Amino acid sequence: MLLGRNGAGKTTTLRTIMGLWQPHAGEILLDGAHIQGLNPAQIARRGIGFVPEDMGIFSDLTVEENIRLAALSGQPIPERLEWIFAAFPALRTFWHSPAGTLSGGQKQMLSVARAMIEDRELYLIDEPSKGLAPAIVATLARALKDLKERGASILMVEQNFSLARALGDHVAVMDDGRITWTGTMADLAGDTTLQERLMGLKMESA
Repeated sequence: MLLGRNGAGKTTTLRTIMGLWQPHAGEILLDGAHIQGLNPAQIARRGIGFVPEDMGIFSDLTVEENIRLAALSGQPIPERLEWIFAAFPALRTFWHSPAGTLSGGQKQMLSVARAMIEDRELYLIDEPSKGLAPAIVATLARALKDLKERGASILMVEQNFSLARALGDHVAVMDDGRITWTGTMADLAGDTTLQERLMGLKMESA
């Protein structure tokens, strides 16, 4: 989990890893190989999936077309697609509907599903629960937990601390563009004083 106050630089970090913005200094490595300077398409082919904060779906295309565009071969693996449908049943229901007609929660499901349709080296996920109803958040949490249990590596920015605690193992806290603390989620979740010092917030105990 990459946590921090609003404006700390979390989204900037994900966008920079994905090649949408260029770093001013430093290195970005994936499996020991430099990826800074590559464009987003090249980085995606290296095995990074990205779920942006603005969802990034194509509203005029159908749900099916959005998914097919995200599959590297253009044809999703049937078993993988069935797994997606099990995680997000609404996508099967609206498979042939324009993505722009979906609800906000369904659009977020589609955005996450687009990244999940292929095995990736790393998934970058930016605030997936933002503005969503609790029931939709719970659906997303189950899907992301399943993805994690399949061995996926995920770097996620999230303001919902209950969700962050449920999914996160390791935490980096950012402030003003710099990492100010790293540790385990268990350490951060169990120390309200540390939470207040780092982020001015308390994680929910429930």
